[in-house]
Amino acid sequence: MKIRMQQPVKVVVDHSLTNSILELLNKEDLSRPFIVLDKFLLEVPEVKELLETLEQKKISYKVYADIVPDPPAEIINEGAKSMKEFDADSVIAIGGGSSLDSAKGINIVASDGGKIGDYVKDESLIHDLKTLISIPTTAGTGSEMSNALVVTDKETEEKNAILSDKMLSDYALLIPELTVSLPKRQTIASGLDAFSHAAEGYLSLLSSPVADAISEKVMYLLYNYLPEAVKNGKNIEARQRVMVAACLAGWILNQSGTIVAHSEAHILGSKYHLVHGEAVAYALPAVLKLVAPIYPQKVKEIGKILGVDFNGDESPEKIGEITVKAYKNFRDNVIGLHPFADYGIGNDELVKDAEEIVNERFAGNTPVKLTKENVSELLENFG
Repeated sequence: MKIRMQQPVKVVVDHSLTNSILELLNKEDLSRPFIVLDKFLLEVPEVKELLETLEQKKISYKVYADIVPDPPAEIINEGAKSMKEFDADSVIAIGGGSSLDSAKGINIVASDGGKIGDYVKDESLIHDLKTLISIPTTAGTGSEMSNALVVTDKETEEKNAILSDKMLSDYALLIPELTVSLPKRQTIASGLDAFSHAAEGYLSLLSSPVADAISEKVMYLLYNYLPEAVKNGKNIEARQRVMVAACLAGWILNQSGTIVAHSEAHILGSKYHLVHGEAVAYALPAVLKLVAPIYPQKVKEIGKILGVDFNGDESPEKIGEITVKAYKNFRDNVIGLHPFADYGIGNDELVKDAEEIVNERFAGNTPVKLTKENVSELLENFG
C-alpha cells in the first residue's frame, strides 16, 4: 500500500515571533538554538525583540547570518562548522527560501558530518537531525514544509536538489507580520512561485486526489488574496492568507513534486541569474499549453480558478489557450509581473539549454514525454 498523503510538520500560525519561539523551546526542552537568517533581518524589530528576549532569559544562542541567495555549498559547510562548535541542540531558520534551505543543509552536515556535497551524491547518508523550526519571511518557496533543499555548485553553476523526509522541519511557524515589509517585486515573485508549486503539482504524474484538492485551494487563495497583498502589503489578512497558501503549496511539493516549468527555472535561473519565482511564472504558460491535451480537465479547472467561464465544447487545445490567456492576465495585469524582456536575454539563447532541462531531476514528473524538440518549443515561448 502506497501512502500518498502525509504531513509530519507541525504548523503554527501566530502573531508574535518571540512568544512563539519561547513556547516551542520550552515545549521541546531546548536551550541552545543555532539561528540561521538573512543578515538584514537582524534589523527587523520582531527579530531584534527575539534576540533581546533570549539574552534576558539567559538562553544561549548563536546567530549565523552569512546566508546569500542561491546558497553555495561553502556557506552551508561553514555554517555547519559553526553550529557544531557551538554544540547547538536545535536550529531556528528565519528568512526566505535561501535561509530555510541553508538551515536544512547546515543541520544535516552538523549532525551527520562530511560536506553538503556528500548528500547531493547520496541522500541515504542523512540520519537523525536536530530539531528544526522554520520561519518564512516570504510567502512562496514553501521550504518550511518541503522535504527538499537546493544548493548551488559555484564551479558548475548548477543548482542541485537534495530530497529526504528526514530533513523536514519539526515546526513551521507562520508570522504574517514578518512579510509586511516584503517589497512588491518579492511579494509578486514569491506568490507566483507558490502558484506554480500548486499548478505543477496538480499536473504532475505524482499527483493524487487529496493533493489535487489542496492544490486547487492554494490556487484559489492566491488568485483571491495575492493581488491585495501586492497592492497593500500592510493588509495582515491578505498576507496571512497568502502565507498559508504558500505553506500548503510547500506541502504539495512533498506529495506531487513539480514538473518541467520548475526544471526550466532551475537550469535557467542558475545560468542567467533569473529570480526563481519570476522564472517559473514565465515558464508556466507554455507548460499549461503542452499539458492541456493530456489533462484537459485539470487545465480547465485551473482556468476556472482564474475566472474563466467555459461553454463546455472547447477542444483540449482551446482549453489550453483560454487558460494560458487567463493566467497571463492574472500574472501580468492583475499582479504586475514585469516582462521577461527586462532581463535582456533572447529566447534563442534559452533554447541552447533544452537538453539539460530534459534531464533535470523534476522534468520526469511531466505527463508529456519530454524531448529536446518540445522543450525547445517551451523555451521559444518562455516569457
